[in-house]
Amino acid sequence: MNTDVLVHDDLALSRAALTALLDGFPGLTVVGSAASAYATLEFAELHRPDVVLISFGGRDEETVEVAEKIAALPGCRTLLLATACTRPVVRRALAAGIDGMVRRSDPPERLAEAVRRVHRGERVFDDGLADAAAAGGDCPLTRRQLAVLELLHRGDPVPQIAARLSLSEGTARNYVSAVVSAMGARNRIDALRMAREREWI
Repeated sequence: MNTDVLVHDDLALSRAALTALLDGFPGLTVVGSAASAYATLEFAELHRPDVVLISFGGRDEETVEVAEKIAALPGCRTLLLATACTRPVVRRALAAGIDGMVRRSDPPERLAEAVRRVHRGERVFDDGLADAAAAGGDCPLTRRQLAVLELLHRGDPVPQIAARLSLSEGTARNYVSAVVSAMGARNRIDALRMAREREWI
């Protein structure tokens, strides 16, 4: 199965290197490259490549927002290539339906395999990144509860949280209640305050 890939990297040399690297692997074809996040989104909307590889520093909110929009396009899957992987960004990627995140320090073969797996419909977050999303040993919340908390922190209403996580609204509300209860908070506002103080979000 051939995989058409769009490469986004704002640095010309890095973009060219990624393009040449991926084109060298059997079954991978780079069909385009873009220097800006919004040019990447425009290309994806017009051409619907199988996988969009988005390189970013790890803290760029705009890039993650564009990755979320691409992840919602039919026929497109997204893979983040991150220099740094902070807990909130990893959790946000998991919650938003982004298909994978790999480290820029990974071997080339691992990146190529991640592209193939994402195209096959798998989600590719290595164990280290999944652990990073768990916020630390003192956090009583599950990964799904943390995802709900992260979306609440962004200001998403319950219906939108339900849609993002493919839940019914009732189930999403149950998750919110479970988060408040597990944290020993008075309400969701208190839960968000506690989570910010403890750097869980």
